[in-house]
Amino acid sequence: MASLRLMRRSSRSSTEWTSPAAAGIQPKPKAAPPPPPAAHSAPPAGIPLVTAVRQPGLLPPVPGATVVPFTSMQSAVSRNMVESLSVPTFRVGYAIKTDKLDALYEKVKLKGVTKTLLLVKAAGMALAQHPVVNASCRDGKSFSYNSSINVAVAVAIEGGLLTPVLEDVDKLDIYLLAQKWRALLKKTRLKQLQPNEYNSGTFSLSNLGMFGVDRFDAILPPGQGAIMAVGASRPTVIADKDGFFSIKNEMLVNVTADHRIIYGADLAAFLQTFAKIVEDPESLTL
Repeated sequence: MASLRLMRRSSRSSTEWTSPAAAGIQPKPKAAPPPPPAAHSAPPAGIPLVTAVRQPGLLPPVPGATVVPFTSMQSAVSRNMVESLSVPTFRVGYAIKTDKLDALYEKVKLKGVTKTLLLVKAAGMALAQHPVVNASCRDGKSFSYNSSINVAVAVAIEGGLLTPVLEDVDKLDIYLLAQKWRALLKKTRLKQLQPNEYNSGTFSLSNLGMFGVDRFDAILPPGQGAIMAVGASRPTVIADKDGFFSIKNEMLVNVTADHRIIYGADLAAFLQTFAKIVEDPESLTL
């Protein structure tokens, strides 16, 4: 039985106490207590209760798929590619006419010189004029100007790729480079490269033009400042400054660079020099 509260009513002569009901005030009803939490119902018979939670980032295998563990080479490539994601990069593309380079290649290919080697030599000559593109940042706090220009060339092999390095490409003539490249390529195919023959690169070049690829972006290898991705040379309609049209062979190259040490103007200047060498390539055979 609820008790009644007494209210005080004052007058000049007396003070008297009365109940709220007598004063015409209805007491507030008590709030109903909250309902008890509903009990979890058991799952219907025959349906298992799932309690395991999949870890984030781990995807279950596709039913019926064959899981193949990485080889040691694939594991190394995976580590390098993941490491490269921590580097702030940017990309610059450039269109380059190749008619004269194509003609030069026809003259020297019988001596073992490939078109990729001509591009490697052109890159080395351009890097000599733009050393910051040949620089590298390894600790995130400083960068180094490398004393040698060593170009790593991506080579596809069964189960992955390797990057044998041609050293001092700016100093060696194209025929000596071709000789060294044949020896490196043989060791690459046999997977007999020594560490210094694949990890001493200061700049990389990847050429997918031989497969008909028009253009692509390459991932920057750790410890290098830039990598060049070379597309196929195609007949292209080009207008000159006077408005006349002609058909020229043209290829697209994209360079990915470490933005901590190389800036857009640096890369543009390097590509201008590279394009001049490729478009007037006689110096490649000197």
